[in-house]
Amino acid sequence: MADYTEAEAVLRRPVATITPEFKARSPVGLAELRAGGPVRRVRLGSGLEAWAVLSYDEARTALTHPHLLTNPEPALAVLDAAGFTLHKVGAGFGASMLYSDPPNHTRLRRLVAPTFSARRIDLLADRIQMIADELLDTMARQDEVDLVEAYCAPLPMTVICELLGVPVEDRAQFRAWSQALVGIPSPEQRENGLLFNRYLAGLVERKRAEPADDLLSDLIAQHNQEDGQLSLAELIAMAALLVVAGHDTTVNLLGNAMMALLRQPEQADLLRSRPDLLARAVDEFLRLDSSVEQSTLRFAQEDLELGGVQIRRGDLIIAYLGEASRDAPQDDDADPAKLDVNRVNARHLAFGHGIHRCVGAPLARLEASIAIGSLLRRFPHLQPAIPLSDVPWILAGMMRGPQRLPVRLKG
Repeated sequence: MADYTEAEAVLRRPVATITPEFKARSPVGLAELRAGGPVRRVRLGSGLEAWAVLSYDEARTALTHPHLLTNPEPALAVLDAAGFTLHKVGAGFGASMLYSDPPNHTRLRRLVAPTFSARRIDLLADRIQMIADELLDTMARQDEVDLVEAYCAPLPMTVICELLGVPVEDRAQFRAWSQALVGIPSPEQRENGLLFNRYLAGLVERKRAEPADDLLSDLIAQHNQEDGQLSLAELIAMAALLVVAGHDTTVNLLGNAMMALLRQPEQADLLRSRPDLLARAVDEFLRLDSSVEQSTLRFAQEDLELGGVQIRRGDLIIAYLGEASRDAPQDDDADPAKLDVNRVNARHLAFGHGIHRCVGAPLARLEASIAIGSLLRRFPHLQPAIPLSDVPWILAGMMRGPQRLPVRLKG
C-alpha cells in the first residue's frame, strides 16, 4: 500500500461507519456528511473503507470517470487485505454487466436493452394494470394491511417473473433470494447467491428444452448462437440481475413514494384529482428518496482527484445516489426538502448515470405510475395505521425503503 503524509492519513480516516442505526436515518446522516464536503471517507457496513461521493456534480463525475471501474481487478489487494474476495463483493452477479466495463459491458447491455425499450415496455401497461387491480381487490376485503407485503412487493415480483418466465410456485423464494442478494456481503449472502444461481441454471435447462415467449428464453437463444454472444455464466448472472433490479428497486420506489404521500396527504389528493401528474410525480419520488440509496462500488484504476480529494489507485468509491439526488439543482423554487408532485423535470440520479444507468428504468416508471395511481383511486381514505416515525426501514445493503408499512384502507 502507498505511504501517506500525516495530513493524507488524517483525511483517509473514516468519518462515519454505515451502521444499521446510521442507515435508519440515512437522509439526515448523509446530509450531515455532505455538509463537510462532497467526498468523505466512510467505513461501509461490510467493513470495507471507501470514499463516499455525496454531491450531485461529483456523483455524476464518479459514475462516468474512465478510471473508476466496476470490475474490482485493480483493487483486489485492498479487498484481500480486508478479508473479502471478488465473488463476495459481487455475490450472484459476478459475470453480469453490473460488474463489467467496456467493451464487455457494451456487449452484454446490447443484448438485453431492446427488451426494456420504452416502446416495448408500454405494451405491458394493460397487464400491469390487471396485476394491480387483482392485488387491490384482495386488499379491499380487509380494513388494514401491510402495504409492502400486500402490494409494493408482489406487484413488481409478478411482473418481472412473468417477463422471465419464472413459475408461480417459485416466486416467494425468488423474493427471499432477491432481498438477500442486495444486503451486506457475507457468507450468508454468498450462500444465497449459490442457491439462486443453482436454481437459475436448472430453469435455464428447462427453458432450453421447452422455449417459451419470455425474456429468459430469448437470452438462451442468444447463448445458443454460434458466435457465443452470451456464456452460460453470463446468462445466469444476467437473469439474477434482472430479478433483483426488476423487483427490489421498484418495491422500495413504491414504499418510499407512499411514505412521502402519507406524510403530505395533500399531495396524494392532488394526484387523485390530477392523474396526469403521475409520470412527473414518479421522478419527484425518486429525487426525494431514491430506492437505490447507493451505487455499486467503483475501483480506482489510477490515481485521480475527485471533489478536491486525492484518490489513490485501488481505492474504493461509492456514490450515494439518494443524497446526490437531494443535492441536484432544480428548475423551480419549490422547497427541495419537500415532496412536490407538480415539480417539472425533477433531476435525480436514482437510476444511476452514464453507461451503467438502469436499463429497466422505463419499466420501473410505468409500474410506479400505474401502481400508485390505482392505489390512490381505490382507497381515497388511505392513512397510516401506526405513527410514520415507527415505520421500520431497511437497515443494511444498497436499498432504501420501509420494511413494513401498515395502513388503514377505509378511513
